[in-house]
Formats: sequence, structure tokens, C-alpha cells
Amino acid sequence: MRPDTRLSRMLHVLIHMQHHEGTATSDAIATMLGTNPVVVRRTMAGLRDQGYVRSEKGHGGGWVLARPLEEITLLDIHKALGAPQLFAIGLAGDNPNCTVEEAVNVSLAEAMDEAATILLAKFGKVTLAELAAGAAKASKGKLAMEHF
Repeated sequence: MRPDTRLSRMLHVLIHMQHHEGTATSDAIATMLGTNPVVVRRTMAGLRDQGYVRSEKGHGGGWVLARPLEEITLLDIHKALGAPQLFAIGLAGDNPNCTVEEAVNVSLAEAMDEAATILLAKFGKVTLAELAAGAAKASKGKLAMEHF
């Protein structure tokens, strides 16, 4: 199963948008991410619907942040992306009458539910501004803006 990288990729895009003057086109974002502009528009539309970005039409149009990074958490973006599955681990269902399979599934489900609760709580505490500050500190204050 391929990992779902949309959260990481959109966090990357949003932080760059904060430091970019003007709009970021779907084409430019797609080039940065190595994907198709249609995928970018579809993904950004979900973020727009939740009020995190807005689109500007016409010549020079594109995407801009609609809210400051201090007001957006990892959890916000996770939810705006449709709350993708957090774990690739799945439960078996080959032998529904087997008590061993049932016990294994119950134990795994409990552990994954606990882990998801902890992870989502952490997502809710981390703002994109904090991520941006960490990136700026790591790059000694210079975030590369050549992406857009």
C-alpha cells in the first residue's frame, strides 16, 4: 500500500505560500510537487472549502492563504483532506469464526484507536506557524522560495 503523502505535501505548500508574494498557480505547485495541476486544484479546493486558502481568478491568479499560519493546525489540514487513514495496518477478515483472529483484531483495533487518539491530539496542538518557524530555524532564516 502506497503511503498517503497529501498531508505532508500540503503542509509544505502552505508554508511556502506564507513566504511567497502574490499567488501560487496550480501549475507552479504541481511542478514543485511533481504532480498534475488537476490534482493540485482538486486538493486545494478542499482546503478552500474549509477556508484555509482562496483562489484568485484572472491574469496573475492562483492560490493564496486565507488565514494566517498561526490559526491553522495539522489537524485542520488533515480534516480538510478528508481525514485520510492514519495507519497502513489492516485487520484480517479471512476467518470471521476464528477466535484467534477475533482476539488479534480486537487487540490491534484497540491499540490503533489509542495511537490515533494521541496522534490527532498532537496534530491539534501544532500550528503551521510552528512548522514554519522550525523550517526557518533549520535554514537559518532563509526559506527557499524558488518553488513558485
